[in-house]
Amino acid sequence: MTGNSGNPANTAGAENDRQGPRHKRDLTRRKVVVAGAGAAVAVGAGGALAAGAFAGEKSGHKPKAAASAGEVCYKLTSETTEGPYYIDADKLRQDITEDKEGIPLTLALKVIDSETCKPLANAAVDVWHCDALGIYSGYESLSTGGGGGAPTDAPSGTPTGTPTDAPTGTPTGEPPSGGGGGGAHEEPTDDERYLRGTWKTDRQGRVTFKTVFPGWYRGRTVHIHTKVHVNGEWTDAGYEGGNTCHTGQFFFDEESVLASAEVEPYSTSTTERTTLTEDTIYDQSGVQGGLLTLKYNKKNIAKGVVASITMGVEPDATHEGTDDAVQPGASETASAEASASSS
Repeated sequence: MTGNSGNPANTAGAENDRQGPRHKRDLTRRKVVVAGAGAAVAVGAGGALAAGAFAGEKSGHKPKAAASAGEVCYKLTSETTEGPYYIDADKLRQDITEDKEGIPLTLALKVIDSETCKPLANAAVDVWHCDALGIYSGYESLSTGGGGGAPTDAPSGTPTGTPTDAPTGTPTGEPPSGGGGGGAHEEPTDDERYLRGTWKTDRQGRVTFKTVFPGWYRGRTVHIHTKVHVNGEWTDAGYEGGNTCHTGQFFFDEESVLASAEVEPYSTSTTERTTLTEDTIYDQSGVQGGLLTLKYNKKNIAKGVVASITMGVEPDATHEGTDDAVQPGASETASAEASASSS
């Protein structure tokens, strides 16, 4: 897509609100412009936590200070397929919330070379996810989420254990075509672009997005999609060349999802929920598989959540996520289901 006009340095923090439904499949000709790399995103109540967002990551995934030749200092983050609802670089912004209701979420990401441990600066990072009721912008008529009055079996107090309406085994029937790990790409059906955005990493390889905690829809656990594009060139005209070195998804632990289900509008959802362990895309490998580190008030998640993760990637690799590839670490059963899934 055509980027913002003018000098990006003079438009720090500005958003490109053009909402044309154009979809470009050739990522080697991505044209996106991001305002100054130092622009900060307002994070509201969760802002105080953002500065230390990466400190909570498990030590097993913390990069070493240096690495000898050929030594892998950071585990590669699992690749997944992009799903059918990806739209290339329509929104160049850090605040992707628009007017969507939900628990405030600050998404603090870091991109690092898994071989050298060095942060990847000036990478273009895409994120997109459904709203609190499981609906994807650009594909509202195809999404399988939904809401209504609060279900009679919704939790009435502090969540404990698995909800009574949660599936007890592997989901049956054909998974939905919307928003998951596999399935052929769908062309957008509307001009909405909420909960989607692209921004570039700073010198430390970090980028922050302001959004809302995602909801759930039939056949998938709660998740956020991402892509990382590197080796291109940022100019006033756009981002040229380069490759997509990572396509993945971020996941939320069950405790946080159960807590979110107590808050409107999530509590009005009547959609069956798939748990993290039942999901056919998440490979159960923790942070390596995209599991976010979360910080929030355990007594009042509605105040906001800070979610962080470091992505270890191969800058010279190409992972566009358009194939139903089996991911390392997934069980044979889960892998087979993921390959067959259109979610």
